[in-house]
Amino acid sequence: MTHGMQSGFNDAYDDQIDEAYWDALLNEGEFSESVDTQTSDDVYLFEGSSPSLSQHTELNSDEFDFSYDESTDADWAAIESIRDNDEVLQLKVVGYNRGGLLVDWHSLRGFVPASQLMDFPGEGHQQERRSLLVDRVGETICLRIIELDPDQNRLIFSERAAQASPGNRLSLLNNLEKGDILEGIVTNLCDFGAFVDLGGIEGLIHISEMSWGRVGHPSDMLERGQTIKVYVLDITPEESRIALSIKRLHRDPWETVDQRYHEGQIVQGRITNVVDFGAFACIEEGLEGLIHFSELAEGQFLHPRNVVNEGDIVNTRILSISGQKRRLALSLRIK
Repeated sequence: MTHGMQSGFNDAYDDQIDEAYWDALLNEGEFSESVDTQTSDDVYLFEGSSPSLSQHTELNSDEFDFSYDESTDADWAAIESIRDNDEVLQLKVVGYNRGGLLVDWHSLRGFVPASQLMDFPGEGHQQERRSLLVDRVGETICLRIIELDPDQNRLIFSERAAQASPGNRLSLLNNLEKGDILEGIVTNLCDFGAFVDLGGIEGLIHISEMSWGRVGHPSDMLERGQTIKVYVLDITPEESRIALSIKRLHRDPWETVDQRYHEGQIVQGRITNVVDFGAFACIEEGLEGLIHFSELAEGQFLHPRNVVNEGDIVNTRILSISGQKRRLALSLRIK
């Protein structure tokens, strides 16, 4: 485990990850809060999970009654003890929704996000995903608690986390520090990022932390089962959350761009995006500049796509450059 990073990193890298970062993830399909009134996902319950519900009855989550009683308070206290002892539970799947599976433990209902299920397909396989979720209703599965918040009525389990040996997860969490560089295995790819197994506990690389440059989808950079190095951005031990980064393993290219490039320099770039007002070109990973409509070609043309397309390799001239403002103006008119 390596501590720290090169001295050129900004102090901003050590800032706390805003809680809104995680809230956004919990609102994604992979982490739909099935038993929380904030979600609008349809919920399907297995017969026997409630006396008044029939098999796969479709409900809006607003119809659940989450009023507390003494047994509920006692169950929350008991489940917290189970979490603190890093125990594995065997729970029956009582329903599902678009984001994962529902399980019951005494008077409490928990949620298992699809991203935390073993051997589950990623985004883009909606029919297959739904079929697999349906098939698991009624099954008993081994789970570990990865998030618990009685005040928010939130109880989230993981089948992946249950595969680790007892104590491994807590030991890893307690020994992790911001700035550590670890090796892990990519376990799942979603629209918003990638999950990485660090040896019994998973961390998340948000898509914005994958590269200093543009990333359309995590699958453009990573694939399941791939072994990668990651930088630890933030740790929340009490909630078993680890925020990871790939791009922080390298210096921000904008920090030294003024020393490495100059106005008038001819550089090769790859067209990454074409818009009505011009095109964007990447001259190195993380350094993307704009070729304005007026700098694409001599003469008249209807649209930038009449001159360039995504993926084209072009020679460009640097018109202006500012590392501080993270701006780079390019031109195809190099003569």
